[in-house]
Amino acid sequence: MKIAVCIKQVPAKDAPLQIPAGSAWIRETDIGFETNEPDGFALEEALRLKEKHGGEVVAISMGPERVKQTIKEAMAKGADRGIHVVDEKFFQLDPLGSARSLSAAIQKENFDLVLTGLQSDDHGFGQTGVLLAELLGLPHATIIMQIEVNDRRMKLKRELEAGWFQWMEVPLPAVISIQSGINKPRYATLKGIMAAKKKEINSIPRESLGVDATPTQKLERIYVPTKTKKTEMLTGTAKEAAAKLVEKLKHEARVL
Repeated sequence: MKIAVCIKQVPAKDAPLQIPAGSAWIRETDIGFETNEPDGFALEEALRLKEKHGGEVVAISMGPERVKQTIKEAMAKGADRGIHVVDEKFFQLDPLGSARSLSAAIQKENFDLVLTGLQSDDHGFGQTGVLLAELLGLPHATIIMQIEVNDRRMKLKRELEAGWFQWMEVPLPAVISIQSGINKPRYATLKGIMAAKKKEINSIPRESLGVDATPTQKLERIYVPTKTKKTEMLTGTAKEAAAKLVEKLKHEARVL
């Protein structure tokens, strides 16, 4: 199987984030970056499928020069090579713009399977995988907890709400969004780290792909919510206060 895994580099969870006034993105100086956690589960699933069925795993990421480190980490864990879609302002793309760019890079190869994480830890839109499938004209399934490949078909276990699951069949090639927790991602070994230095990363400027990056949605600004406190005294008898409390829990807090 020839498998592509879309991985994203995001600010580290313990990074001291600073937001310039009125800005739609964080100040990137003096903070660390890491692989998007949900994409780590997708990479691990791709590596397990390769170990079971043979083939090749290609890590694909978009962003500035620093993104190569995320690709190298994927190759150290077992990915065979990487594709870097170079874009210094990739954070300005909406999910459709990102999907258009990734699909243009993916179309240059003949992949049997494209895996993505369920969503990113920064913007968290959770749309890129679905849009990518539509642009590639491939069947798609989301929130996948288990994959069984038999010939040119996959049997997938999909997580639903309230503890329910759904089994479905999808033909190959396809695009799959992996649910976090499907597996336990491996660590890179010293041997893997040394081997990654000899593996290829193909850099493609996003502008050379010739895709339309006109945004269909615009992020005006990001900000830290202001903490506020509000106290309301319920007057009247105990019975009247209890009735008012019940009404507020039903219609305002919506917990009843």
